[in-house]
Amino acid sequence: MENPSFDFLKSKFNVSKEAFFILKNIATRKILKSREKTIDQGGMSSKLYFLTSGLMRSVRVSELGKEYTKNIYSPISFLGPLSSILTQKPSLLTYEALTDCVVYEIDYYDFLKLTQTTIEISNVYNRILEYLFLIYEKKQFESISLNATERYQLLKTRIPDIDRQIPQYQIASYLNITPVQLSRIRKDLKQN
Repeated sequence: MENPSFDFLKSKFNVSKEAFFILKNIATRKILKSREKTIDQGGMSSKLYFLTSGLMRSVRVSELGKEYTKNIYSPISFLGPLSSILTQKPSLLTYEALTDCVVYEIDYYDFLKLTQTTIEISNVYNRILEYLFLIYEKKQFESISLNATERYQLLKTRIPDIDRQIPQYQIASYLNITPVQLSRIRKDLKQN
């Protein structure tokens, strides 16, 4: 049986087994408990993560304490404070485990060094950046073209049991609606 992480990297980024093992050698497997953070808003880190099980989110907390969930990450996702790393400025977001998770932690600068010595790893790096851009663009398009019900249905398609895994207020925060609005949406969908 193949490794699901390898299968994903091979299918999306054409990673050979040799390149996979090179990357695996600079990665550290970590188990995160629910609510554990990899970085806090305002912090600095050079670590990026490949999520293999569980759910995580990136969230910004306003000065008034209101949470704005930018993204919910499901298994086989890349995440981390890339903007912070590239600009050398504090992270605008907190990255937090919503459930118990397994991640592979990679130091961005170790990864970057590999891109300068191995052409295949350099190509993988470029494909990962392209992939992340496409995901970002898709999410931006969905946020301006879909209503809250459609965004919720898309989330449920991606993570079918999300309602049982995380609190309603976190789902609502991701959808940019209130928990009351989410309750109405769920009620309407059950009736239809």
